[in-house]
Amino acid sequence: MAIFDEVKNQLVKDVITEDFMKMVQQNIMSFNRLMAYYRCAMMEVETKFKVLNEQFSIQYDRNPIETIKTRLKSMDSIAGKLRRKNLPVNIESIEKNLNDVAGIRIICSFPEDIYMLSDCLLQQDDVTLIEKRDYIKNPKPSGYRSLHLIVEIPIFLENEKRFMRTEVQLRTIAMDFWASLEHKLRYKKNISDEESEYLSRELIECAEISAQLDQRMENIRNRMTKADTNGEAKD
Repeated sequence: MAIFDEVKNQLVKDVITEDFMKMVQQNIMSFNRLMAYYRCAMMEVETKFKVLNEQFSIQYDRNPIETIKTRLKSMDSIAGKLRRKNLPVNIESIEKNLNDVAGIRIICSFPEDIYMLSDCLLQQDDVTLIEKRDYIKNPKPSGYRSLHLIVEIPIFLENEKRFMRTEVQLRTIAMDFWASLEHKLRYKKNISDEESEYLSRELIECAEISAQLDQRMENIRNRMTKADTNGEAKD
């Protein structure tokens, strides 16, 4: 039965993938145009965070952002998500139903910076929050931590203003390190159920250790800032 289900799922996947590729070929200009719109949206959001980082550098002599990464979903990923959600395979369906085609990841030094940057972004009058998932205060069962935002912003084209959605992930260096390794290990094959269960427990424990490290480093930063401020006041 398991083999039958696997073959069936692969056949369904192949049919949907073929349908998707056929749709793209028939609407190549529209598909490329939509992907260009998503790239423009990523650039807009990236610029907003770069401006915030520059402002904090000038105002507080520190940069809350360590790294900014952007990615556009591949055709395989888009087709796979449409298939899993049983959604129509067309251009309109992509834009209407998928919120994470365009993605931007903000890597911060400290947990406090995540929420500070999130608040700064959402206070901007051209940014609309569509969805917020806080996996830092409420980690996934695997131990995954990150703050996810789906935002809608306008992009300005030659003759129109168009609203596009982008997924924003904010996480610390430790959270990003853990997530990167967990993602690689998740796809390892030929692991027994017993070993898989043990590794899952280990990953959860490592996630807890990473979270404790984040909090301790943040506490050290805050104590150093307080001591420096008190020293300046005495001078």
